[in-house]
Amino acid sequence: MANFTVIYDACVLYPAPLRDLLVRLATTGLFRARWTDDIHDEWVRNVLKNRNDITPEQLQRTKALMDEAVPDCLVTGYHPLIEGLTLPDPNDRHVLAATIKANAEVIVTFNHKDFPLEALSEFEIFTQHPDDFIDYVYDLSPQTVIAVARQQRIALSNPELSPQEFINKLQANQLTNTASHLLDAIELI
Repeated sequence: MANFTVIYDACVLYPAPLRDLLVRLATTGLFRARWTDDIHDEWVRNVLKNRNDITPEQLQRTKALMDEAVPDCLVTGYHPLIEGLTLPDPNDRHVLAATIKANAEVIVTFNHKDFPLEALSEFEIFTQHPDDFIDYVYDLSPQTVIAVARQQRIALSNPELSPQEFINKLQANQLTNTASHLLDAIELI
């Protein structure tokens, strides 16, 4: 297992295509991905609020599959740290507390403004956009990212997607660099 540890913020677990890619990448051993039950609760709550075609039971199954797929993914014991942390939105402190408790270096998030550098620097933590994070993983092992993307695309059955449609879906989820890398290897996707 890699020593490099990241925390996935709820916002990157909300869109199913991105969540699927990030969880699949977490199983490769190139890095260690972690999250919490609070992070699960946040993304699930938002999906249920915005998608009336998805049931709580479906998302409970998704959570269980995520937790099963990524060994030791759940961070616990971070709640005592929350009160002593300062962020622009106090509701985000649980993410920083979990990051500290997990000895993670990075919070993978779309919401950089919620985790200002001055609040993170004392803990030697930084944020990374999911596209930049996947770009970093791609630099470590392009063949692994390509294989994981192919695995994800092939697993899709409702609807099935061509390699181009799959890449377009990732691009629509703000994964521009990732889409570009995969487009260069489209025959392998």
